[in-house]
Amino acid sequence: MGAGGAEGLLVGAHMSIAGGVHRALERGRDVGCRAVQMFLKSSNQWAAKPLTDRDRELFAERRRSCGIAAVVAHDSYLVNLGSPDDALWRKSVDAFVEEAERARLLGIPSLVLHPGAHKGAGVDAGVARVVAALRGAFDRLAPGVAILLETMAGQGSVLGSRFEELAAIMEPLEREVAAVSSGRLGVCFDTAHVFAAGYDLRTRDAYDETMREFDRLVGVGKIGVIHVNDSRKGLGSRVDRHFHIGKGCLGMEAFSCVVNDRRFAAVPKILETPKELDGAPDGGADLGNLAALRSLFGA
Repeated sequence: MGAGGAEGLLVGAHMSIAGGVHRALERGRDVGCRAVQMFLKSSNQWAAKPLTDRDRELFAERRRSCGIAAVVAHDSYLVNLGSPDDALWRKSVDAFVEEAERARLLGIPSLVLHPGAHKGAGVDAGVARVVAALRGAFDRLAPGVAILLETMAGQGSVLGSRFEELAAIMEPLEREVAAVSSGRLGVCFDTAHVFAAGYDLRTRDAYDETMREFDRLVGVGKIGVIHVNDSRKGLGSRVDRHFHIGKGCLGMEAFSCVVNDRRFAAVPKILETPKELDGAPDGGADLGNLAALRSLFGA
């Protein structure tokens, strides 16, 4: 597979929306992204200005002109659908529904969601809260946006670090909510998080074993986005610290497995690696990490 094939990889990075949602597309274009992930509002604030017609027009125009093949949205970090606190849980559900609607208005087909944290109530209770939240949310949402539950590192009481937990959230919804079975609920597979949670990816054999386990419990066909992040921390550390491709504890072979896995050829692969790199100009960190991923294609 030659350089042309590598240039066609569906890879990109998370980009800032400072200055308007369309700016994420421009920033992605400037570093050679074919895919872009973005927040839909400030990730650390509940409130957001409504999207205007002009916002939507600019976004659609930049999407055409910037040549971005895939756009992914990421939900706010404040949303906790697993919360045992009723007021925070209701606020989280409302905020999640609002963000999914913002994605729909912009024509973004998928929204990545952290499953939530049980805050001491226990995994089973937390999973039940997430299921109830998503069940209610799907009743309120128009079709058009797939919700992708992110695999998590397992810090504190965060849910979703074990594949069994993702299955426990998804299975009742797939049984009970007919629309979900048509692709409205899937998974965002984060390499750094999965590794920190204790699933090895560092060699071909380890990668294959982890993917077999994921397929058995959840289904690899449900992976709608892959976060391609190296990890500052080791296998099973349960610590969420992203690092540059090939420079962390995962190493290059893990990412070679990902970019050459034909099952994921049409799945956007998004960097959430640090934006800073010693001695690199602005945007240089993303450029370097994208080049590292492309260098592995066909290897």
